[in-house]
Amino acid sequence: MEPVILAELDDFLVVDKPAHLLSHPTRLDGQPSLITWLRAQRPGAYLTLVHRLDRETSGLVLVSKNLETTGKLGKLIERRSLDKEYEAICWGEMASALDALEIEASLKELGITAENPVRIRQGVVPRGEGVAAQTRVWRIAAGGGFTHVGAAPRTGRLHQIRVHLATIGMPVVGDKIYGPDAGHFLRFIEGGWTPEMERELLLPRHALHAAALRFWWQGKRLEFRAPLPADMREFLAERCGQGAAA
Repeated sequence: MEPVILAELDDFLVVDKPAHLLSHPTRLDGQPSLITWLRAQRPGAYLTLVHRLDRETSGLVLVSKNLETTGKLGKLIERRSLDKEYEAICWGEMASALDALEIEASLKELGITAENPVRIRQGVVPRGEGVAAQTRVWRIAAGGGFTHVGAAPRTGRLHQIRVHLATIGMPVVGDKIYGPDAGHFLRFIEGGWTPEMERELLLPRHALHAAALRFWWQGKRLEFRAPLPADMREFLAERCGQGAAA
């Protein structure tokens, strides 16, 4: 599945990145990425990702078309003036009476320990020992032992939404790091997707989607949305009793 350019303005593009695609090359091994795809579509054009998504996360990415816009959009992110909204499917059913939950928990890279096999794994630590992180989470629908949630990060920390959801006992379906066994992440890197992972994780990628972006630009309040991808819609229909368009 290829990326889709959802909108184009004079200064930037809004692109819907599919899951399993890197935002930017991590090694010089020819792996496909969003930025290499874009530059192949428009040879010679100035195109720079303003922010990135994890390889398995689908959804909206802003792409600047000139250096000045790169700086301006970067400042919006620094000032937390660019609102991001995600959707996720989690294990566990959030109570319908709970309109929204504000999660405030500092995060820090855990490093390799006897309990943690994944160096980049983030964990919740006491205030002052890590970086502050805040996420607002709300219930969209629930059923079959799962909840379809919306999430708005107030800060932009590595793996923030996934860690915070796991912290409240609702890890994201398909998450190889913060799901039932962090060892799945290393085994996946070494040998790929396995029947054991399919039984335990249910989806071959974590069910997290960058659904909306909102910000002021040149005096106008802009909003962009990316529809929930097919794999998440189908999971909701089959496992949660929601229609495929949920």
